[in-house]
Amino acid sequence: MAANPFVYGEVVPPSAFVDREVELARLVTDLAASQKVFLISPRRYGKSSLIRQALAALARRRVLTVELSVASYSSYVAFLEGYARHLLALERRAERARPWLAGLLESFRPEVRVEPRTGGGQQLSVAFPTIKHARDEVRLAEEVFRLPARIAASTGRRLAIALDEFQVITAYDGDTIEAALREAVQQQREVGYVFAGSEPTLMEQMVTPRRPFYKAGPLMRLDRIPSDVFTTFVETRFRRSGFRVEKGLGAALVELAGNLPYDVQRLAHELWDDARVAGWRAVSVDTLHRTLRRLLGEQATLFESVWQRLTLAQRAALRAVVFEQGRELLSADVRVRHRLGGPSSVQSALLALQRLDLVMREGHGRYQVMDSLFREWVARKTY
Repeated sequence: MAANPFVYGEVVPPSAFVDREVELARLVTDLAASQKVFLISPRRYGKSSLIRQALAALARRRVLTVELSVASYSSYVAFLEGYARHLLALERRAERARPWLAGLLESFRPEVRVEPRTGGGQQLSVAFPTIKHARDEVRLAEEVFRLPARIAASTGRRLAIALDEFQVITAYDGDTIEAALREAVQQQREVGYVFAGSEPTLMEQMVTPRRPFYKAGPLMRLDRIPSDVFTTFVETRFRRSGFRVEKGLGAALVELAGNLPYDVQRLAHELWDDARVAGWRAVSVDTLHRTLRRLLGEQATLFESVWQRLTLAQRAALRAVVFEQGRELLSADVRVRHRLGGPSSVQSALLALQRLDLVMREGHGRYQVMDSLFREWVARKTY
């Protein structure tokens, strides 16, 4: 049986990667030239998949690559340990990595252990048990942030490092960590960086004139993939799987999914599975809505729980986003139509919905529900 050609819930492989040729070429070129790139993208736009494709292309050029998510760590020291561990993994022979790291870190004695890896093999664990005070964290950060340059010098190879969800770094130590990292990376001529974030407002603030990363390097912003490109992608892959695609299917699917890469892949994946299991020979707008109804039923309990946790003002604002396509939400007409309060109350509700990751603000002041399934549930099940 053919494999489902649509992928969601993970970084998509090259076979499921859509468009982004211009962005990919630019990112690869900048990182190969050791630029320090800020990549800003709302959630579900395919940022992580783009980064993974760029690093794979650089690895084929013998560039050493490192990728980690800043949001994975619960403290400053945990982040520094994780960063050191990822750098340490560049030395693939575990027995050589321990003295290699000890030699690169001048002031600290890292505790390095070889541990079994899930699924087989070995991996290295790095800890800094001597770190007791904030001033020790500052000194450790300076050492760890200098590691990439030392690794480049010791191996004779360039590095490309991706720090995803970079905006989270400010929670560890405020401006101090930004200043320390900027100080280190600006001197690293053989190391390219991509600082990527999915909270545009916070990321934009990090490159303003009074912040350490002001003018640190090129700025990239991911826009939506053109809907016609996604429509062609969806319909082509259904046809290659042996399905007859009825007119309007691709466009309807992309519209229902809000033209968000994650949601388009999810809805197409689920429709493909339903069609294969049911033995449908064709996929159409009708079969698409059957799949949509199934998904809404499966998610109903979760969506109901989210809805119940919202205040009345937040519920009203969310419904306005859905039914007004996120436009003109502060206008008198919209506020009257949806029984909203004054402009300041609406703004407060929208900010709360953004903090809850339920709504995002796009260009030109338009708002959009983050999850297209939740949007459809709100439209059909709330009043």
